[in-house]
Amino acid sequence: MNPGDERGYDTDERYGGAGQTRTRLPGDEDAYDTARRSMRPSRSLITVVGVVVLLIAAIAFANQGGSQDSPSDARGPAASETAPTGTDPVDTTTAGIPTGHPRTKQGAESAAANYAVALGSAGMFDKGERRTIVSTVFAPSVSSSLHDPMDKAYSPAFLEKLGLSTDGTAPEGHTFISRTVPLGSKTIKFDENKAKVSVWYLGLIGMSGQSSNDPVRSTWKTWTFDLVWTDDDWRVLKNAQTDGPAPVPGDVPAATAEEIADAVEEFGGFTYAR
Repeated sequence: MNPGDERGYDTDERYGGAGQTRTRLPGDEDAYDTARRSMRPSRSLITVVGVVVLLIAAIAFANQGGSQDSPSDARGPAASETAPTGTDPVDTTTAGIPTGHPRTKQGAESAAANYAVALGSAGMFDKGERRTIVSTVFAPSVSSSLHDPMDKAYSPAFLEKLGLSTDGTAPEGHTFISRTVPLGSKTIKFDENKAKVSVWYLGLIGMSGQSSNDPVRSTWKTWTFDLVWTDDDWRVLKNAQTDGPAPVPGDVPAATAEEIADAVEEFGGFTYAR
């Protein structure tokens, strides 16, 4: 889903580091084309609700089917285009989220990958952390208008469906897992003021525990971000997700709930750089 992390360079347990990661929702699929201009309050609220619905749906009800897009569309550029550049990751963070990305195509791709991790983290299920993530990742022109709709989307009823308490915590003896693991990125559009970037990722979502009715499962998706350059960094204006591309499942036996919980707590995430 979305809805942060730990880096061979800098670790933060809230965003995929020693413990967690992920989030997302249904909305206006057509609302995600070109970079966002200034938003009128009414249109802004509609877009916000769409973003929220898409964000949660992608995580809570992620289905394993393929995307309506063709595999070739989802794959994007050739291998030479997606090879690492050797550019070092950013070395600054805000609230544990990598920030200060360069005003380049590589910087936009790094920002999109790092923001996917933060927005896909388990921190999104805690009201206080969610507001911090949203304020850090989204552009100021839209972030404040997202808070209330997201609070409503992450309602007590929704959290209960996931086995969480009203404050987003897992029951004793259980570990709620939400993590986004970017596998690659591609730039669809770019200029010095705005960019459209897609991130292909593997997501983990579910509750680990002996009595859990929602075991941790994987999902493959592509998350597309419209970014704008503001306050000396790339920030999100809007975003959307599609299913896949997903590989053929392997024959590795599923781990136990305890093994999954231990792995998520023991293996930290990364700061992503193109």
